[in-house]
Parts: sequence; structure tokens; C-alpha cells
Amino acid sequence: MSLEITCTRNEADKKQISRCRETIENSSNSFKAVSKVLSLAGSEVRLKILFLLNIENELCPCDIADILEMSVPAVSQHIRKMKDAGIIISRRDGQTLYYSLVKNEDNILNGIFNSLSIRKRTA
Repeated sequence: MSLEITCTRNEADKKQISRCRETIENSSNSFKAVSKVLSLAGSEVRLKILFLLNIENELCPCDIADILEMSVPAVSQHIRKMKDAGIIISRRDGQTLYYSLVKNEDNILNGIFNSLSIRKRTA
């Protein structure tokens, strides 16, 4: 059995449609920014990396690999995608690269991170 969605209205609310279109158009850049972050955070591994960078401020790929019990090359692939998208930045200290979140991207992610139920381990 197929459910068909129909719309029958007597008259369109032209003011509402115009207002909504204007709001969408004026917010275009915000929608693009949030969409970019959400598409990258849609991977569980990348979401974990972003979360770790948010709480630790910066980490090197080796630290992330140890924490997530992954290989450094696997972590590096995820980092590269996020860096190419402009969500994270790097800083070099000698031979080591440290990664951190781009400041305006953490605002987008904070809502997501706040919805996670995180249980900290007590020592």
C-alpha cells in the first residue's frame, strides 16, 4: 500500500511564502556552513575527532590514533577531509603537526556535542 502525499489549499499565503523565501536567501551562507560541517560530522570517526579537538583544543594525529585505537594513516585520511573543507587547521611544532577546530566552526558543533551523553571515567 502506497501512501501518497497531497496538498490541497484554497489560496497561497503570498506574504508567508515571500517572507520565508527572503529568510532562506538571506541565510544562504549559514545553511552552506552548517551543511558542510554536518556532512563531515556525519562520519562517526570524524565526529569523534571533532569532539576530541573541541574538548582538548588541539591534538596530533598520533594522539588521536591512540585514543580511537586506529592507525595514524586512517586518522590522517579523516583529518585531510576536514582540513580540505576548512573545518580544522594545523600548526607545526618541529616535526609534529597539531590540529584544532576553526573557531567559528566550533559554534556549529557545540549544539551537536551538547546533545551527546558523555560519561567521563573517574580515576
